[in-house]
Amino acid sequence: QVQLVESGGGLMQVGGSLRLSCAASGRTFSTYAMGWFRQAPGKEREFVAAISNSGLIKSYAYSVKGRFTGSRDNALNTVYLQINSLKPEDTAVYYCAAGRTITRYAHEYDYWGQGTQVTVSS
Repeated sequence: QVQLVESGGGLMQVGGSLRLSCAASGRTFSTYAMGWFRQAPGKEREFVAAISNSGLIKSYAYSVKGRFTGSRDNALNTVYLQINSLKPEDTAVYYCAAGRTITRYAHEYDYWGQGTQVTVSS
């Protein structure tokens, strides 16, 4: 069992940056690939980034590539999502998820956090 808790969201300005964190419980964090997804009001949940258990392999949605960077610190049981050059369309609830393989498909992740709200204001 893995429990995930996201943090770092908030009200941000266009063009700003922020770093989301996702802290995981348990001693098996380093065996899980981690994904980041987001869900905007009235829209379906969408993939934004994923990182392998070692942190060496990363995958990004085309829409965020170059602005979003995923990383992880297995010693701290934490995964991060750095978001730069914020846009109003980045407004969403951001979720982290843990799974056995790096993938952009939500149904392949086993554990999910409760989400953190990011609002980008112009």
